[in-house]
Amino acid sequence: MEEKKKPERGYFIDIERTLVDLKYYIPYPGAVELTHYLKEKGIPFVLVTNNTSIPSNLLWEYLRDEGFVFDHYLNPLMVLVEELKSKNLKVYGHKTLKAFLRSKGFEVDSDHPEELVLGSKLYTNEELNEIIEHMFRGVRVVATNQSPIYIHEKKRYPGLGAILRMLKYATQRGYRVVGKPSIHFFERARKMIGLPYDKITIISDDLQGDLLPAKKMGMHTVLVLTGKVKSEKEIIQPPDEIYREIGDYFEKLKRAEEGDRQN
Repeated sequence: MEEKKKPERGYFIDIERTLVDLKYYIPYPGAVELTHYLKEKGIPFVLVTNNTSIPSNLLWEYLRDEGFVFDHYLNPLMVLVEELKSKNLKVYGHKTLKAFLRSKGFEVDSDHPEELVLGSKLYTNEELNEIIEHMFRGVRVVATNQSPIYIHEKKRYPGLGAILRMLKYATQRGYRVVGKPSIHFFERARKMIGLPYDKITIISDDLQGDLLPAKKMGMHTVLVLTGKVKSEKEIIQPPDEIYREIGDYFEKLKRAEEGDRQN
């Protein structure tokens, strides 16, 4: 029996603002076609997201309904429960994050929590005060991501990653991250496709939160300018490749394949 050939490369592909827009989740031109292309070529890939405001099964079903084909999907909710050490929590984040943890048997609004769970949101000064006081009392912090930018109604605000750094500076206490770009998250995604990091290309709109940490781990990095970075002029540390949108990257792949056939 002929042994199945191991793929030579694979992908991590961000979802929001990379494959689909954030407001209506409409696929960008070429996004659906890219997943079909990779599937047909036998190139493994994982759709990755730090979004915890949409239940995993609903987002999965929506992407399928829009025509995306994929075998692997990963979000922070799929890693979070493994990281938590107590059922006694105070959760700051979207109602979906709270509902998910309640469904797993966690208390999410404890007055005397043993752990804090922080998700992406616009934090008020009162919430930051609460978090700081809890951290000074030694309450452990687990965050769903560490993106430096949070987009709300097309405006850019400090993301959870920026807030976490501020909290660490203020309290001299650390935190754990379960979403991108934590090693735990990336390793979980890597095992889904069975390739080393130097054989993986990651495509995302988040340069600081996804791509630069991934580049340090040996991944090839592709930035699309449909989200957190609006222009190449904003970039100080460049990724390996930059495209206006994911459809442009897909066209590059097809041109490269055509060139290989001609050669």
